[in-house]
Amino acid sequence: MPIKAQQLRIFCIFAHVKTNTFAIMGKKRGGKRLNKRDVANALQALFQAHPGETLSFKQIFKALKFDTHPVKMLAIDVMEEMAWDDYLSKVGDSAYKLNLKTQVQEGTFIRKANGKNSFQPDDGGKPVFVAERNSMFALNGDRVRVAYMARRQNHIKEAIVTEILERKHDQAVGILQVEKDFAFLNAEGNFFVHDILIPKKKLKGGKTGEKAVVKITQWPSAESKNIVGEVIDVLGKQGENNVEMHAILAQYGLPYKYPKRVEDAALKINAEISEEEIARREDFRNVFTCTIDPKDAKDFDDALSIRKVTSQKNKTSNLYEVGVHIADVSHYVTEGSIIDREAEQRATSVYLVDRTIPMLPERLCNFVCSLRPDEEKLCYSVIFVLDDDANIKDWHLAHTVIKSNRRYAYEEVQEILEGKDGDYADELRILDKMAKRLRERRFKNGAVKFDREELHFDIDDDGKPTRCYFKKSTDATQLIEEFMLLANRTVAEFIGKAGKAKKEDSGKPSKGKTFVYRIHDQPDPQKLESLRTALAPFGYKVKTSGTKGAISKNLNNLMEEAQGEREQKLVETLTLRAMMKARYSTHNIGHYGLAFDYYTHFTSPIRRYPDTMVHRLLTRYQDGGRSVNQDHYEELCEHCSQMEQTAQNAERDSIKYKMVEFMADKVGMEFDAHISGVQSYGIYCEIDENHCEGLVGMHDLDGDYYEFDERNYCLVGRRHHQKYQLGDAVRIKVARANIEKRQLDFVLVD
Repeated sequence: MPIKAQQLRIFCIFAHVKTNTFAIMGKKRGGKRLNKRDVANALQALFQAHPGETLSFKQIFKALKFDTHPVKMLAIDVMEEMAWDDYLSKVGDSAYKLNLKTQVQEGTFIRKANGKNSFQPDDGGKPVFVAERNSMFALNGDRVRVAYMARRQNHIKEAIVTEILERKHDQAVGILQVEKDFAFLNAEGNFFVHDILIPKKKLKGGKTGEKAVVKITQWPSAESKNIVGEVIDVLGKQGENNVEMHAILAQYGLPYKYPKRVEDAALKINAEISEEEIARREDFRNVFTCTIDPKDAKDFDDALSIRKVTSQKNKTSNLYEVGVHIADVSHYVTEGSIIDREAEQRATSVYLVDRTIPMLPERLCNFVCSLRPDEEKLCYSVIFVLDDDANIKDWHLAHTVIKSNRRYAYEEVQEILEGKDGDYADELRILDKMAKRLRERRFKNGAVKFDREELHFDIDDDGKPTRCYFKKSTDATQLIEEFMLLANRTVAEFIGKAGKAKKEDSGKPSKGKTFVYRIHDQPDPQKLESLRTALAPFGYKVKTSGTKGAISKNLNNLMEEAQGEREQKLVETLTLRAMMKARYSTHNIGHYGLAFDYYTHFTSPIRRYPDTMVHRLLTRYQDGGRSVNQDHYEELCEHCSQMEQTAQNAERDSIKYKMVEFMADKVGMEFDAHISGVQSYGIYCEIDENHCEGLVGMHDLDGDYYEFDERNYCLVGRRHHQKYQLGDAVRIKVARANIEKRQLDFVLVD
């Protein structure tokens, strides 16, 4: 939008403020002279209406009709204060202009169903409130430019959208309503402020009550507030399992169908392994190798091998060769191919409650690349030589060929580790012993111990949930986890340390080779301080300063101390909130949570595109290739990080849907629960028996007016001082189960 158009828009919005202000400039109000607030409001409105102009005292006094000496002197004092606050910039001795550096910013628009929209600046500053009338019809996730408005009497900072720079969503999913002369889509989620009008000839056969995906063809404007679209896919009848799962994916812009042309390309891939290819690789077909995965898994992308070896220096020592073998996806999926472009766009597999939406075509992820038992498979492997104490004596990276002897489910391995007889029990117990030592050292070196429980459902043939429960980490899952962490860390060090060593050897700055790292920054200091404040009433002490290792050790001690206590969930939740999100980047800062200076993702190329990128880079550099373009790979890293977050949001929505579906026949029943979240609009409660979570709205908290204490995560009654705090035990009754909104409503039982 041109700057003059922006000025005109801001001028129109502030016109009523300015008109009302000007009306009182020339006279006393209620028998009193103009006060400081009156003058400040008038000045703010004037400068906001002329954001790019320098205004002299003479122009200001004339525009605002400040025609007495006292009001002029007061205005000069107020403008001086505004300059101190960086609201205005002083130009010479007798002129000011709006400080556009702080008053105009770009960022992301966040739309809320309750109307409390906000603007998130690109610089990471605090979100700023945007009233609906000042939103310019921006949608959730849109990139926008805003101007900051004058602070209101309650000192809430507000922004006004002046330009929509980029639309985040160009399609919507919702329920069709077809009338005689027109049709519209009632969109789901907070993405769209209005229903979407659809010309009847653009319905594609859709009928009232069916869920559909609609492409936006016309956005709101000053002339029309309507959003207009056309149906691109009719998903089916509302409430059917497949329809609802596809709707969740479509809502986040995730694919729910695989393009036929990509599947056809996968069918043409030759899965046979030639003798020439085997000759180029290290052969592990005669070494004990196994996969360990969830019992319902189909895409086996990692395997472990183990055999005893003898050291040339000390033939009496116990050494083991442990191979971490990863499906060689990049052998079959060449860079730039039609399959690769689709995988890059998807960036990750998406795991909903009852299905997997794979990153790769099914033929590749479940058959050609999957490390299925008794089949020869191509791998990219990290081969370690370890002693009894899991110390690395030697290691190397190699393209290999393997033949898995056994496919285990986690439950089978756990039983063997607990003493039950089973296939290759000795080998599994040796691997378990090494994994425990690796894990012990990792926490000793400062890793943060988060053994988070995962919510799972048992699903019947119709997709209906029959049981809801938490899956806990076991020795079997930790066995696999530790060796995958070891492989990821080792290959990251292989590239990262080489670049560092080159710099140290030369004594001059030397840019290492571009690589894809998995990075995790230190906790937010402000969130750590909030954690300390919130837990102080429970008697917990949290150190918020010191070295990285000291802070992580303190957090581990905190969570161990809270084990088994009523506030355990509170401690774990608040500690997790203090942590930053892990992401991908070519700029390495290490991984705080794991306490690794170098870390990457190498071990899951079937389901994560960054792992495929890492395989290609390692192969290139092993072959003596030059470093790749860092800017290009950084863009890919940002895309993969964004898609990872989008996939997680969709996965959470599928859990919410199944949770409400599971509780739909339990309306009116009572359960023991605990408070799992506190917001200004009510408290979230998690049922102890099945871990389903619902909301007790503020309007259902009878007998008092409750205020939200954000710092201490609680609601406090104004009259009777009743407190509802995160972690408190409560008794609830299921009031409503709204499957359409994926929302459970509870009420408290006395």
